[in-house]
Amino acid sequence: MPTPRCILLVEDEPLILLDLEFAVEDAGSTFASAGCVAQALDHLDNVSEIDVAILDVSLSRGETCAPIAEELNKRGIPFILHSGDLDRRDETIRSLGARLIAKPAISERVVAAAIDEFGQAHALSNATGK
Repeated sequence: MPTPRCILLVEDEPLILLDLEFAVEDAGSTFASAGCVAQALDHLDNVSEIDVAILDVSLSRGETCAPIAEELNKRGIPFILHSGDLDRRDETIRSLGARLIAKPAISERVVAAAIDEFGQAHALSNATGK
């Protein structure tokens, strides 16, 4: 299975983010980290190697990952959701139509799910020639 060059990590909890960063490095990829929508969109505009993303659904200051997910969809970049806010954000999660890993989860499992999502998208693009 191919390894993504760079994984976009969107998470507003510093300890969870740090754990995900270590897991990404252990998996052989690099990362671009963001704690809010503006940072994530900036990374998408300036880091050309982003192949897949892990998105926390509920971010600080009432933000959700929806604008990031929309931009990823436009660019054809696969993503997974990593959220512990399933009750209050259930509608947001359903509307994004992405794979969900519920918090708490082992960071290696979350990163493995993102790499799997990238691998499936990579295989599909090879099969369709896109």
